[in-house]
Amino acid sequence: MEIKATKIDVPEGVNVVLGQTHFIKTVEDIYEAIVNTNPTIKFGIGFCEASGPRLVRWDGNDDELVRLAKENAFKIGAGHFFIIYLKEGFPINILPRLKEIPEICTIFCATANPVTVLYIDHGEGRGIVGVVDGFRSKGIEGPEDIKKRREFLRKIGYKF
Repeated sequence: MEIKATKIDVPEGVNVVLGQTHFIKTVEDIYEAIVNTNPTIKFGIGFCEASGPRLVRWDGNDDELVRLAKENAFKIGAGHFFIIYLKEGFPINILPRLKEIPEICTIFCATANPVTVLYIDHGEGRGIVGVVDGFRSKGIEGPEDIKKRREFLRKIGYKF
């Protein structure tokens, strides 16, 4: 077996959440968790079944985000993999609710960065071994960088 890599499309202004789950009702549970947290958030969900008809199950309230979720879930094709595309909201707002869904096993990432999914394909199935989220670090922050980070968090309302 070898590790393969596939890029996930993440358009400008959109966030993506990737994870693993274990049950067909995941699509409905994710939908409910999102709208119960923020009923105005726009999203699309794609979920890869691991047995039975092995379809990409999907739902959402934004046609473009649903299309992206279906296409990218199918492109990865790993059993029990799910992908959520979001706009007009952020992963930080829904992650606590997603973590409460009983069948969700793992959240691989939640980001607006470019993402590459690393997986193993052994012929009968695929399994995710990790993700590459964004880019390699350029250095270590200094005093000016700390000041800018703190100012930014206050500007966007996450700190007083």
